[in-house]
Amino acid sequence: MRLVGLTGGIATGKSTFAEALRELGVPVVDADRLAREAVRSGSPALRRIAREFGPEALGPDGELDRGRMADLVFADAGARARLEAIVHPEVRRLLSEETARLAAAGCDLAVHEVPLLYERGPDRELDCVVVVWAPVEAQRARLAARDGLSPQQVEARLAAQMPVDEKARRADVVVENDGDLESLRAKARSLLRDLRQGLGRRLPNAPPARY
Repeated sequence: MRLVGLTGGIATGKSTFAEALRELGVPVVDADRLAREAVRSGSPALRRIAREFGPEALGPDGELDRGRMADLVFADAGARARLEAIVHPEVRRLLSEETARLAAAGCDLAVHEVPLLYERGPDRELDCVVVVWAPVEAQRARLAARDGLSPQQVEARLAAQMPVDEKARRADVVVENDGDLESLRAKARSLLRDLRQGLGRRLPNAPPARY
């Protein structure tokens, strides 16, 4: 089974593009969903988080207080590294399990949607990497509108990730999300066609394919 990595910057439209691929029948394994599963109530990872960060990491319902933890880790790189050291190994385990299940079911192509693909290194395990790109000004506007963030919170979240221009430079494929939703869906159809026809890793020093 071919594995295609899908990533991008925060608020570049990566999840919207992933949904377009799902609508075309491609199985998409969402690392964010697996991260939520990894820290579900009663999980070993959530208990470790409570020990590491104190009971205030949990809400009254015993679930992870995501808003509080986001404010903490986006403002403190050390805290973010401690949290990731707990969550990411469990996400990798769940990702491997889901991949094995899809391969056993006879899937010939699957997409791993991973926000921190280059930051954490699993890109080396994939047949190719697709980056959904948008101008940083669009990222700022979407973050502020979507999540109700202050300018300082927006900048903290952008600073916590590799710049999307750098991700695009490393990518095998760049999808430019600078149009409307139908344009993005059309690009998903074109990319899937080319993946089925063998599109994969670019040659060293070759520019990425662009859509």
